[in-house]
Amino acid sequence: MNPFSQALLSNDLELIKTFPKSDLHNHASLGSRLSAFESWCGKSLPKPPEKMSALEEMDIYLTEVLAPTLLNRAGFEYSIQAAFEQAFDDGVNTVGMSIDCFFATMFVNIDEFIQTIEGIYHSEGKEIHYLPELGINRAMKADLIESKVMPCLESGYFKAIDLYGVEAENDFMKFKDIYRFAENHNIKRKAHCGEFLGAESIRKTVEALQLQEVQHGITAVQSKEVMTWLQRNNIQLNVCPTSNVRLGRVEKMEMHQARILADKGISITINSDDIMIFDQSVSQEYVNLYKAGVFSGEELDLIRLNGLK
Repeated sequence: MNPFSQALLSNDLELIKTFPKSDLHNHASLGSRLSAFESWCGKSLPKPPEKMSALEEMDIYLTEVLAPTLLNRAGFEYSIQAAFEQAFDDGVNTVGMSIDCFFATMFVNIDEFIQTIEGIYHSEGKEIHYLPELGINRAMKADLIESKVMPCLESGYFKAIDLYGVEAENDFMKFKDIYRFAENHNIKRKAHCGEFLGAESIRKTVEALQLQEVQHGITAVQSKEVMTWLQRNNIQLNVCPTSNVRLGRVEKMEMHQARILADKGISITINSDDIMIFDQSVSQEYVNLYKAGVFSGEELDLIRLNGLK
């Protein structure tokens, strides 16, 4: 039994934290514990619902509870700092941290926005291999796409791009030009899909945006053909187990689709998504999958190493 497997068997979370790991599906503004955010803002906040029926329910919590404190420059800067601190504490040494381009509206210009992020990284996260990722909400208005998204990508700072928000059929079409720019400038292309819509929506999104990685993608299990297609095209799925359970995409951890996906030879990684909402670090997610019997310790170690490639 290898050391990581032994740590899982012993249920030794502190030891598990010492093993290098990645977090490639991490929304920076929600990348720390709610308790840390409460300490910073000096007040207690209602906890998110334990079970949510849809992404819209989570958005209500974000809007009513977190946004009044988070959606300002001080809240943004603290959340980035806390996300790096959380990653370091959890032994995450490779992090694809998605930063919503909406936050750029709080700064004088794109240069100030980027300099602020980079300054926080050099202060708090310099021991972490940090992959700056520009996040775009599907609901973003066209004027912001023009005024914020493109200048951010043109800066050369962001190494990846991610599209998220409530999925709808063919809603990715208005972002094709942005993703083509990313492809032409060697910016990694990721997007949330296959979380709420069916398997075929994954293939459509990947083909239209020329994605290299999919955030979630768990509904691929509905189609053997789509799973084979993902495997043949080497499309990696960055899954977030607790997020899927809490948002009602998986009935319980023991039934997580990651098992089927891995058995089909699809490359997967284990990630946190939104720690402030789901209260599970990457290390805890490995423990959750192990305890639920989804994977053996040896299999989880291979998944861990895959994320570090």
